[in-house]
Amino acid sequence: MTVLSRRRFGVLACSGVAAMAVSRSGWGKTEDIAAGIQLYTVGGDVERDPAGTLKKLAQIGYKEVEIASLGKLPASQWRALLEEAGLRAPSVHLPFGLADTDKILGDAKALGVEYACSSILLPRPLEGVNSMEGFFKAFNAMSSAMTTDDFKQVAGKANEFGQKAKGLGLQYVYHNHNFEFRDLGHGATGYDMLLRETDPALVKFEADTGWMRVAGADPASLLGRFPERFAMLHIKDFKNLTKPVTIFNAPDGPLPTELGRGSVELKAVVEAGRKAGVKHMFVEQEPPFKEMTPLEAAAVDYTTLHGLLEQTA
Repeated sequence: MTVLSRRRFGVLACSGVAAMAVSRSGWGKTEDIAAGIQLYTVGGDVERDPAGTLKKLAQIGYKEVEIASLGKLPASQWRALLEEAGLRAPSVHLPFGLADTDKILGDAKALGVEYACSSILLPRPLEGVNSMEGFFKAFNAMSSAMTTDDFKQVAGKANEFGQKAKGLGLQYVYHNHNFEFRDLGHGATGYDMLLRETDPALVKFEADTGWMRVAGADPASLLGRFPERFAMLHIKDFKNLTKPVTIFNAPDGPLPTELGRGSVELKAVVEAGRKAGVKHMFVEQEPPFKEMTPLEAAAVDYTTLHGLLEQTA
């Protein structure tokens, strides 16, 4: 299976100009944040026409992108395409635990990014997977049954990846979905375990604030409680957030939508991210796109996020 194109496992597979006003603790409100986009949002367009799609994103107004997967393009070509479009890529999602670590970190270094993120990280390999449908079935079975020990194993892997990344001058980052927020039965969630068991010097977090809300968590509260742990945010919206859902791709899950058209408290999230000193915020919209094309949705998402960043500056 290739980098699994990232239906977040689907794909599994940020230098930037963020200036920080630093408080005594070393953290403070981030003053300068550009509205960015996770390229998974327009993944089909990127696959068909990478150069043209990057230029269209720049025309919309985006200054930063987060690469969802290198796909078939070498790092050197990605760098050239980004430079031609006038875009920065502070971060890339990589298939940690599913591909050779040295190879994918080498790709991240060649890209010139600051952050190397895992789209997902599992305690052990999925077995007997030979199709995308099989992958999702195996993934949902494993993630929905992960125990405290499983999350400790994931934290151990994250620490190992973080150490290797640090040796190359990179920062390893863990990206969440909703399954990490299932109650493990002793008053803690898997995400609690990851925060507790990972080394803050080696592992940072990219808060997918939309998936946090789907799971019933409060992303603004988490950012306020652990500001030093979060480097980046995914800003995402969903309709019909009526109950917590901690199974990925659950049939009764809420519907993804453009920013500002759903139920996520976006302004509170952006404000909390600024106060926590987060350096980069990326729009990310989940499929399906029912009311407009992904690029049209990217334009709506940019307008909303850019406006929120201006309001909270």
